[in-house]
Amino acid sequence: MKLGLTIGYSGADMRLPIERVLRAEALGYDSVWTAESYGSDAVTPLAYLAAVTKRIRLATGVVQLAARTPANAAMSAATVDALAGGNRFIVGLGVSGPQIVEGWYGEPWGRPYYRLRDYVTIMRKIFRREEPVVHAGKEISLPYTGPGSSGLGKPLKSILHMNPNIPIMLGAENEAVVKLCGELCDGLLPLGLVPGTFGKYRPWLEAGFKRAGGGKSLDQFEIFPIVPVVIDRDVKTALGRMKPDIALYAGGMGARSKNFHNDLMAQQGFPEAAARIQELYLAGHKAEAAAAVPDELCDLRALVGPPERIRERYRAWESSGATGLLIRTAQDAAIDLMAEVAGTARG
Repeated sequence: MKLGLTIGYSGADMRLPIERVLRAEALGYDSVWTAESYGSDAVTPLAYLAAVTKRIRLATGVVQLAARTPANAAMSAATVDALAGGNRFIVGLGVSGPQIVEGWYGEPWGRPYYRLRDYVTIMRKIFRREEPVVHAGKEISLPYTGPGSSGLGKPLKSILHMNPNIPIMLGAENEAVVKLCGELCDGLLPLGLVPGTFGKYRPWLEAGFKRAGGGKSLDQFEIFPIVPVVIDRDVKTALGRMKPDIALYAGGMGARSKNFHNDLMAQQGFPEAAARIQELYLAGHKAEAAAAVPDELCDLRALVGPPERIRERYRAWESSGATGLLIRTAQDAAIDLMAEVAGTARG
């Protein structure tokens, strides 16, 4: 089981947990993952980390499609990968949601499925440098010939000789996009995978592998769910630390009519709590929304409690269908413990 350390995006101040990342690298963690929302971006911190690390893979979990064109995403990934010595960058992509896409980036929500298909296909063409890039897509085309075009667009090939095999993964949860991920990508970042739920994803992925052809299968595919880890002798206190973040996403990261995180909570068996949390959060009652998050939901998604409890509950994650876990923690002791239980720790 591979381990990744996810460090998210900034708050009001931009700080990177350098010592935590170096600790994870020394303990044999596979990768470190950044994110972006509407503050710090996901790629720049990885350029900094490339300079202070030696081996650990550098991954975006995730970059938002609307934030940059596929050409710019490919350029950024390839540049950091080259600076890091090669074969170290992972592109994790996600569509975000309409509030951010239209409210922050000023882009139309459009048809995310087709945008993802075009985006990944264009990035692959850029990485491989087989010929100047031409793509006629339903959402994105190169060269551009739409409204406002000069008609002078020219197919181009990257000046930089890129690693042609930079992995691309998708943050995906619904059937159509998971199938697309299986067809076009190297890995899946599932929002809702917890022990016992891989049976939902497997047939979708296998349908995508079948579309891809060439014998593609789970054997060559990575699956990394996020797993918060909190060490605390008081299990209830540990669960409580997770609740404000869950309430933020299920309550406020999306509109009342379209919130993927709220939908996921309902799908995981907590529809009444999901509705109540959204109602409280959108009314400005954030503390009450956090208090309404069920302990059972937190425990389903995370590894919390004393070390012996975490070791025991890790076994279910080990057989969950995931090939790796993205560990979210602010505790050095948790980084150490997960390296021990996953068998990555170096002597």
